[in-house]
Amino acid sequence: MKLYDLELSGNCYKVRLLAALAGIDLEIVPVDFLDGAHKRAPVIDLNPFGELPVLEDGDVVLRDSQAILVYLGRKYAGNQWWPDGAAQQGEVMQWLATAANEIFNGPNAARLVDKFGYALNKERTIEVSNHILPLVEQHLQNNEWLALGRPTIADLAVFPYIALGWEGGVTLEQYPAIQAWIGRIKELPGYTGMPAI
Repeated sequence: MKLYDLELSGNCYKVRLLAALAGIDLEIVPVDFLDGAHKRAPVIDLNPFGELPVLEDGDVVLRDSQAILVYLGRKYAGNQWWPDGAAQQGEVMQWLATAANEIFNGPNAARLVDKFGYALNKERTIEVSNHILPLVEQHLQNNEWLALGRPTIADLAVFPYIALGWEGGVTLEQYPAIQAWIGRIKELPGYTGMPAI
């Protein structure tokens, strides 16, 4: 099983982190993003969107980190990370959607502007961050984990770009529950980090 990967990508890191925590063997295939390798074969043949990560597992090829988390969680990681029940899956999925929307367009986008020079509206990224982080903080004040009272792929989907937000000027100083949650994730058996986390 291959993961076409960019080390500095929080989306790629989500997948690497699940693999580390769940003991899933992945062959990491580094992609030279700055040289545009994600827009050339073999990556573009696997993912016409030209984005990372891409997972190749035999005949199964998946793009999008949230989709990959669901696949790996269901097929390899067991119910600990991706539950069976419809209500439980819905509870996890709402956080995967948050990761793909508010977190992506808030802390992640702010980081893209400051760290990588993307031409995005920085003021808007801070507005989105200032909207979503208090909601996550409020949830975590009463819950140790985002869903189901235990670590799931919900936590892994949301965690990287919140933890990396400081690279875009998004501070967590006023969010002690988020800081404690980040600490709990880092204490999970098998945890592995990435640059800047």
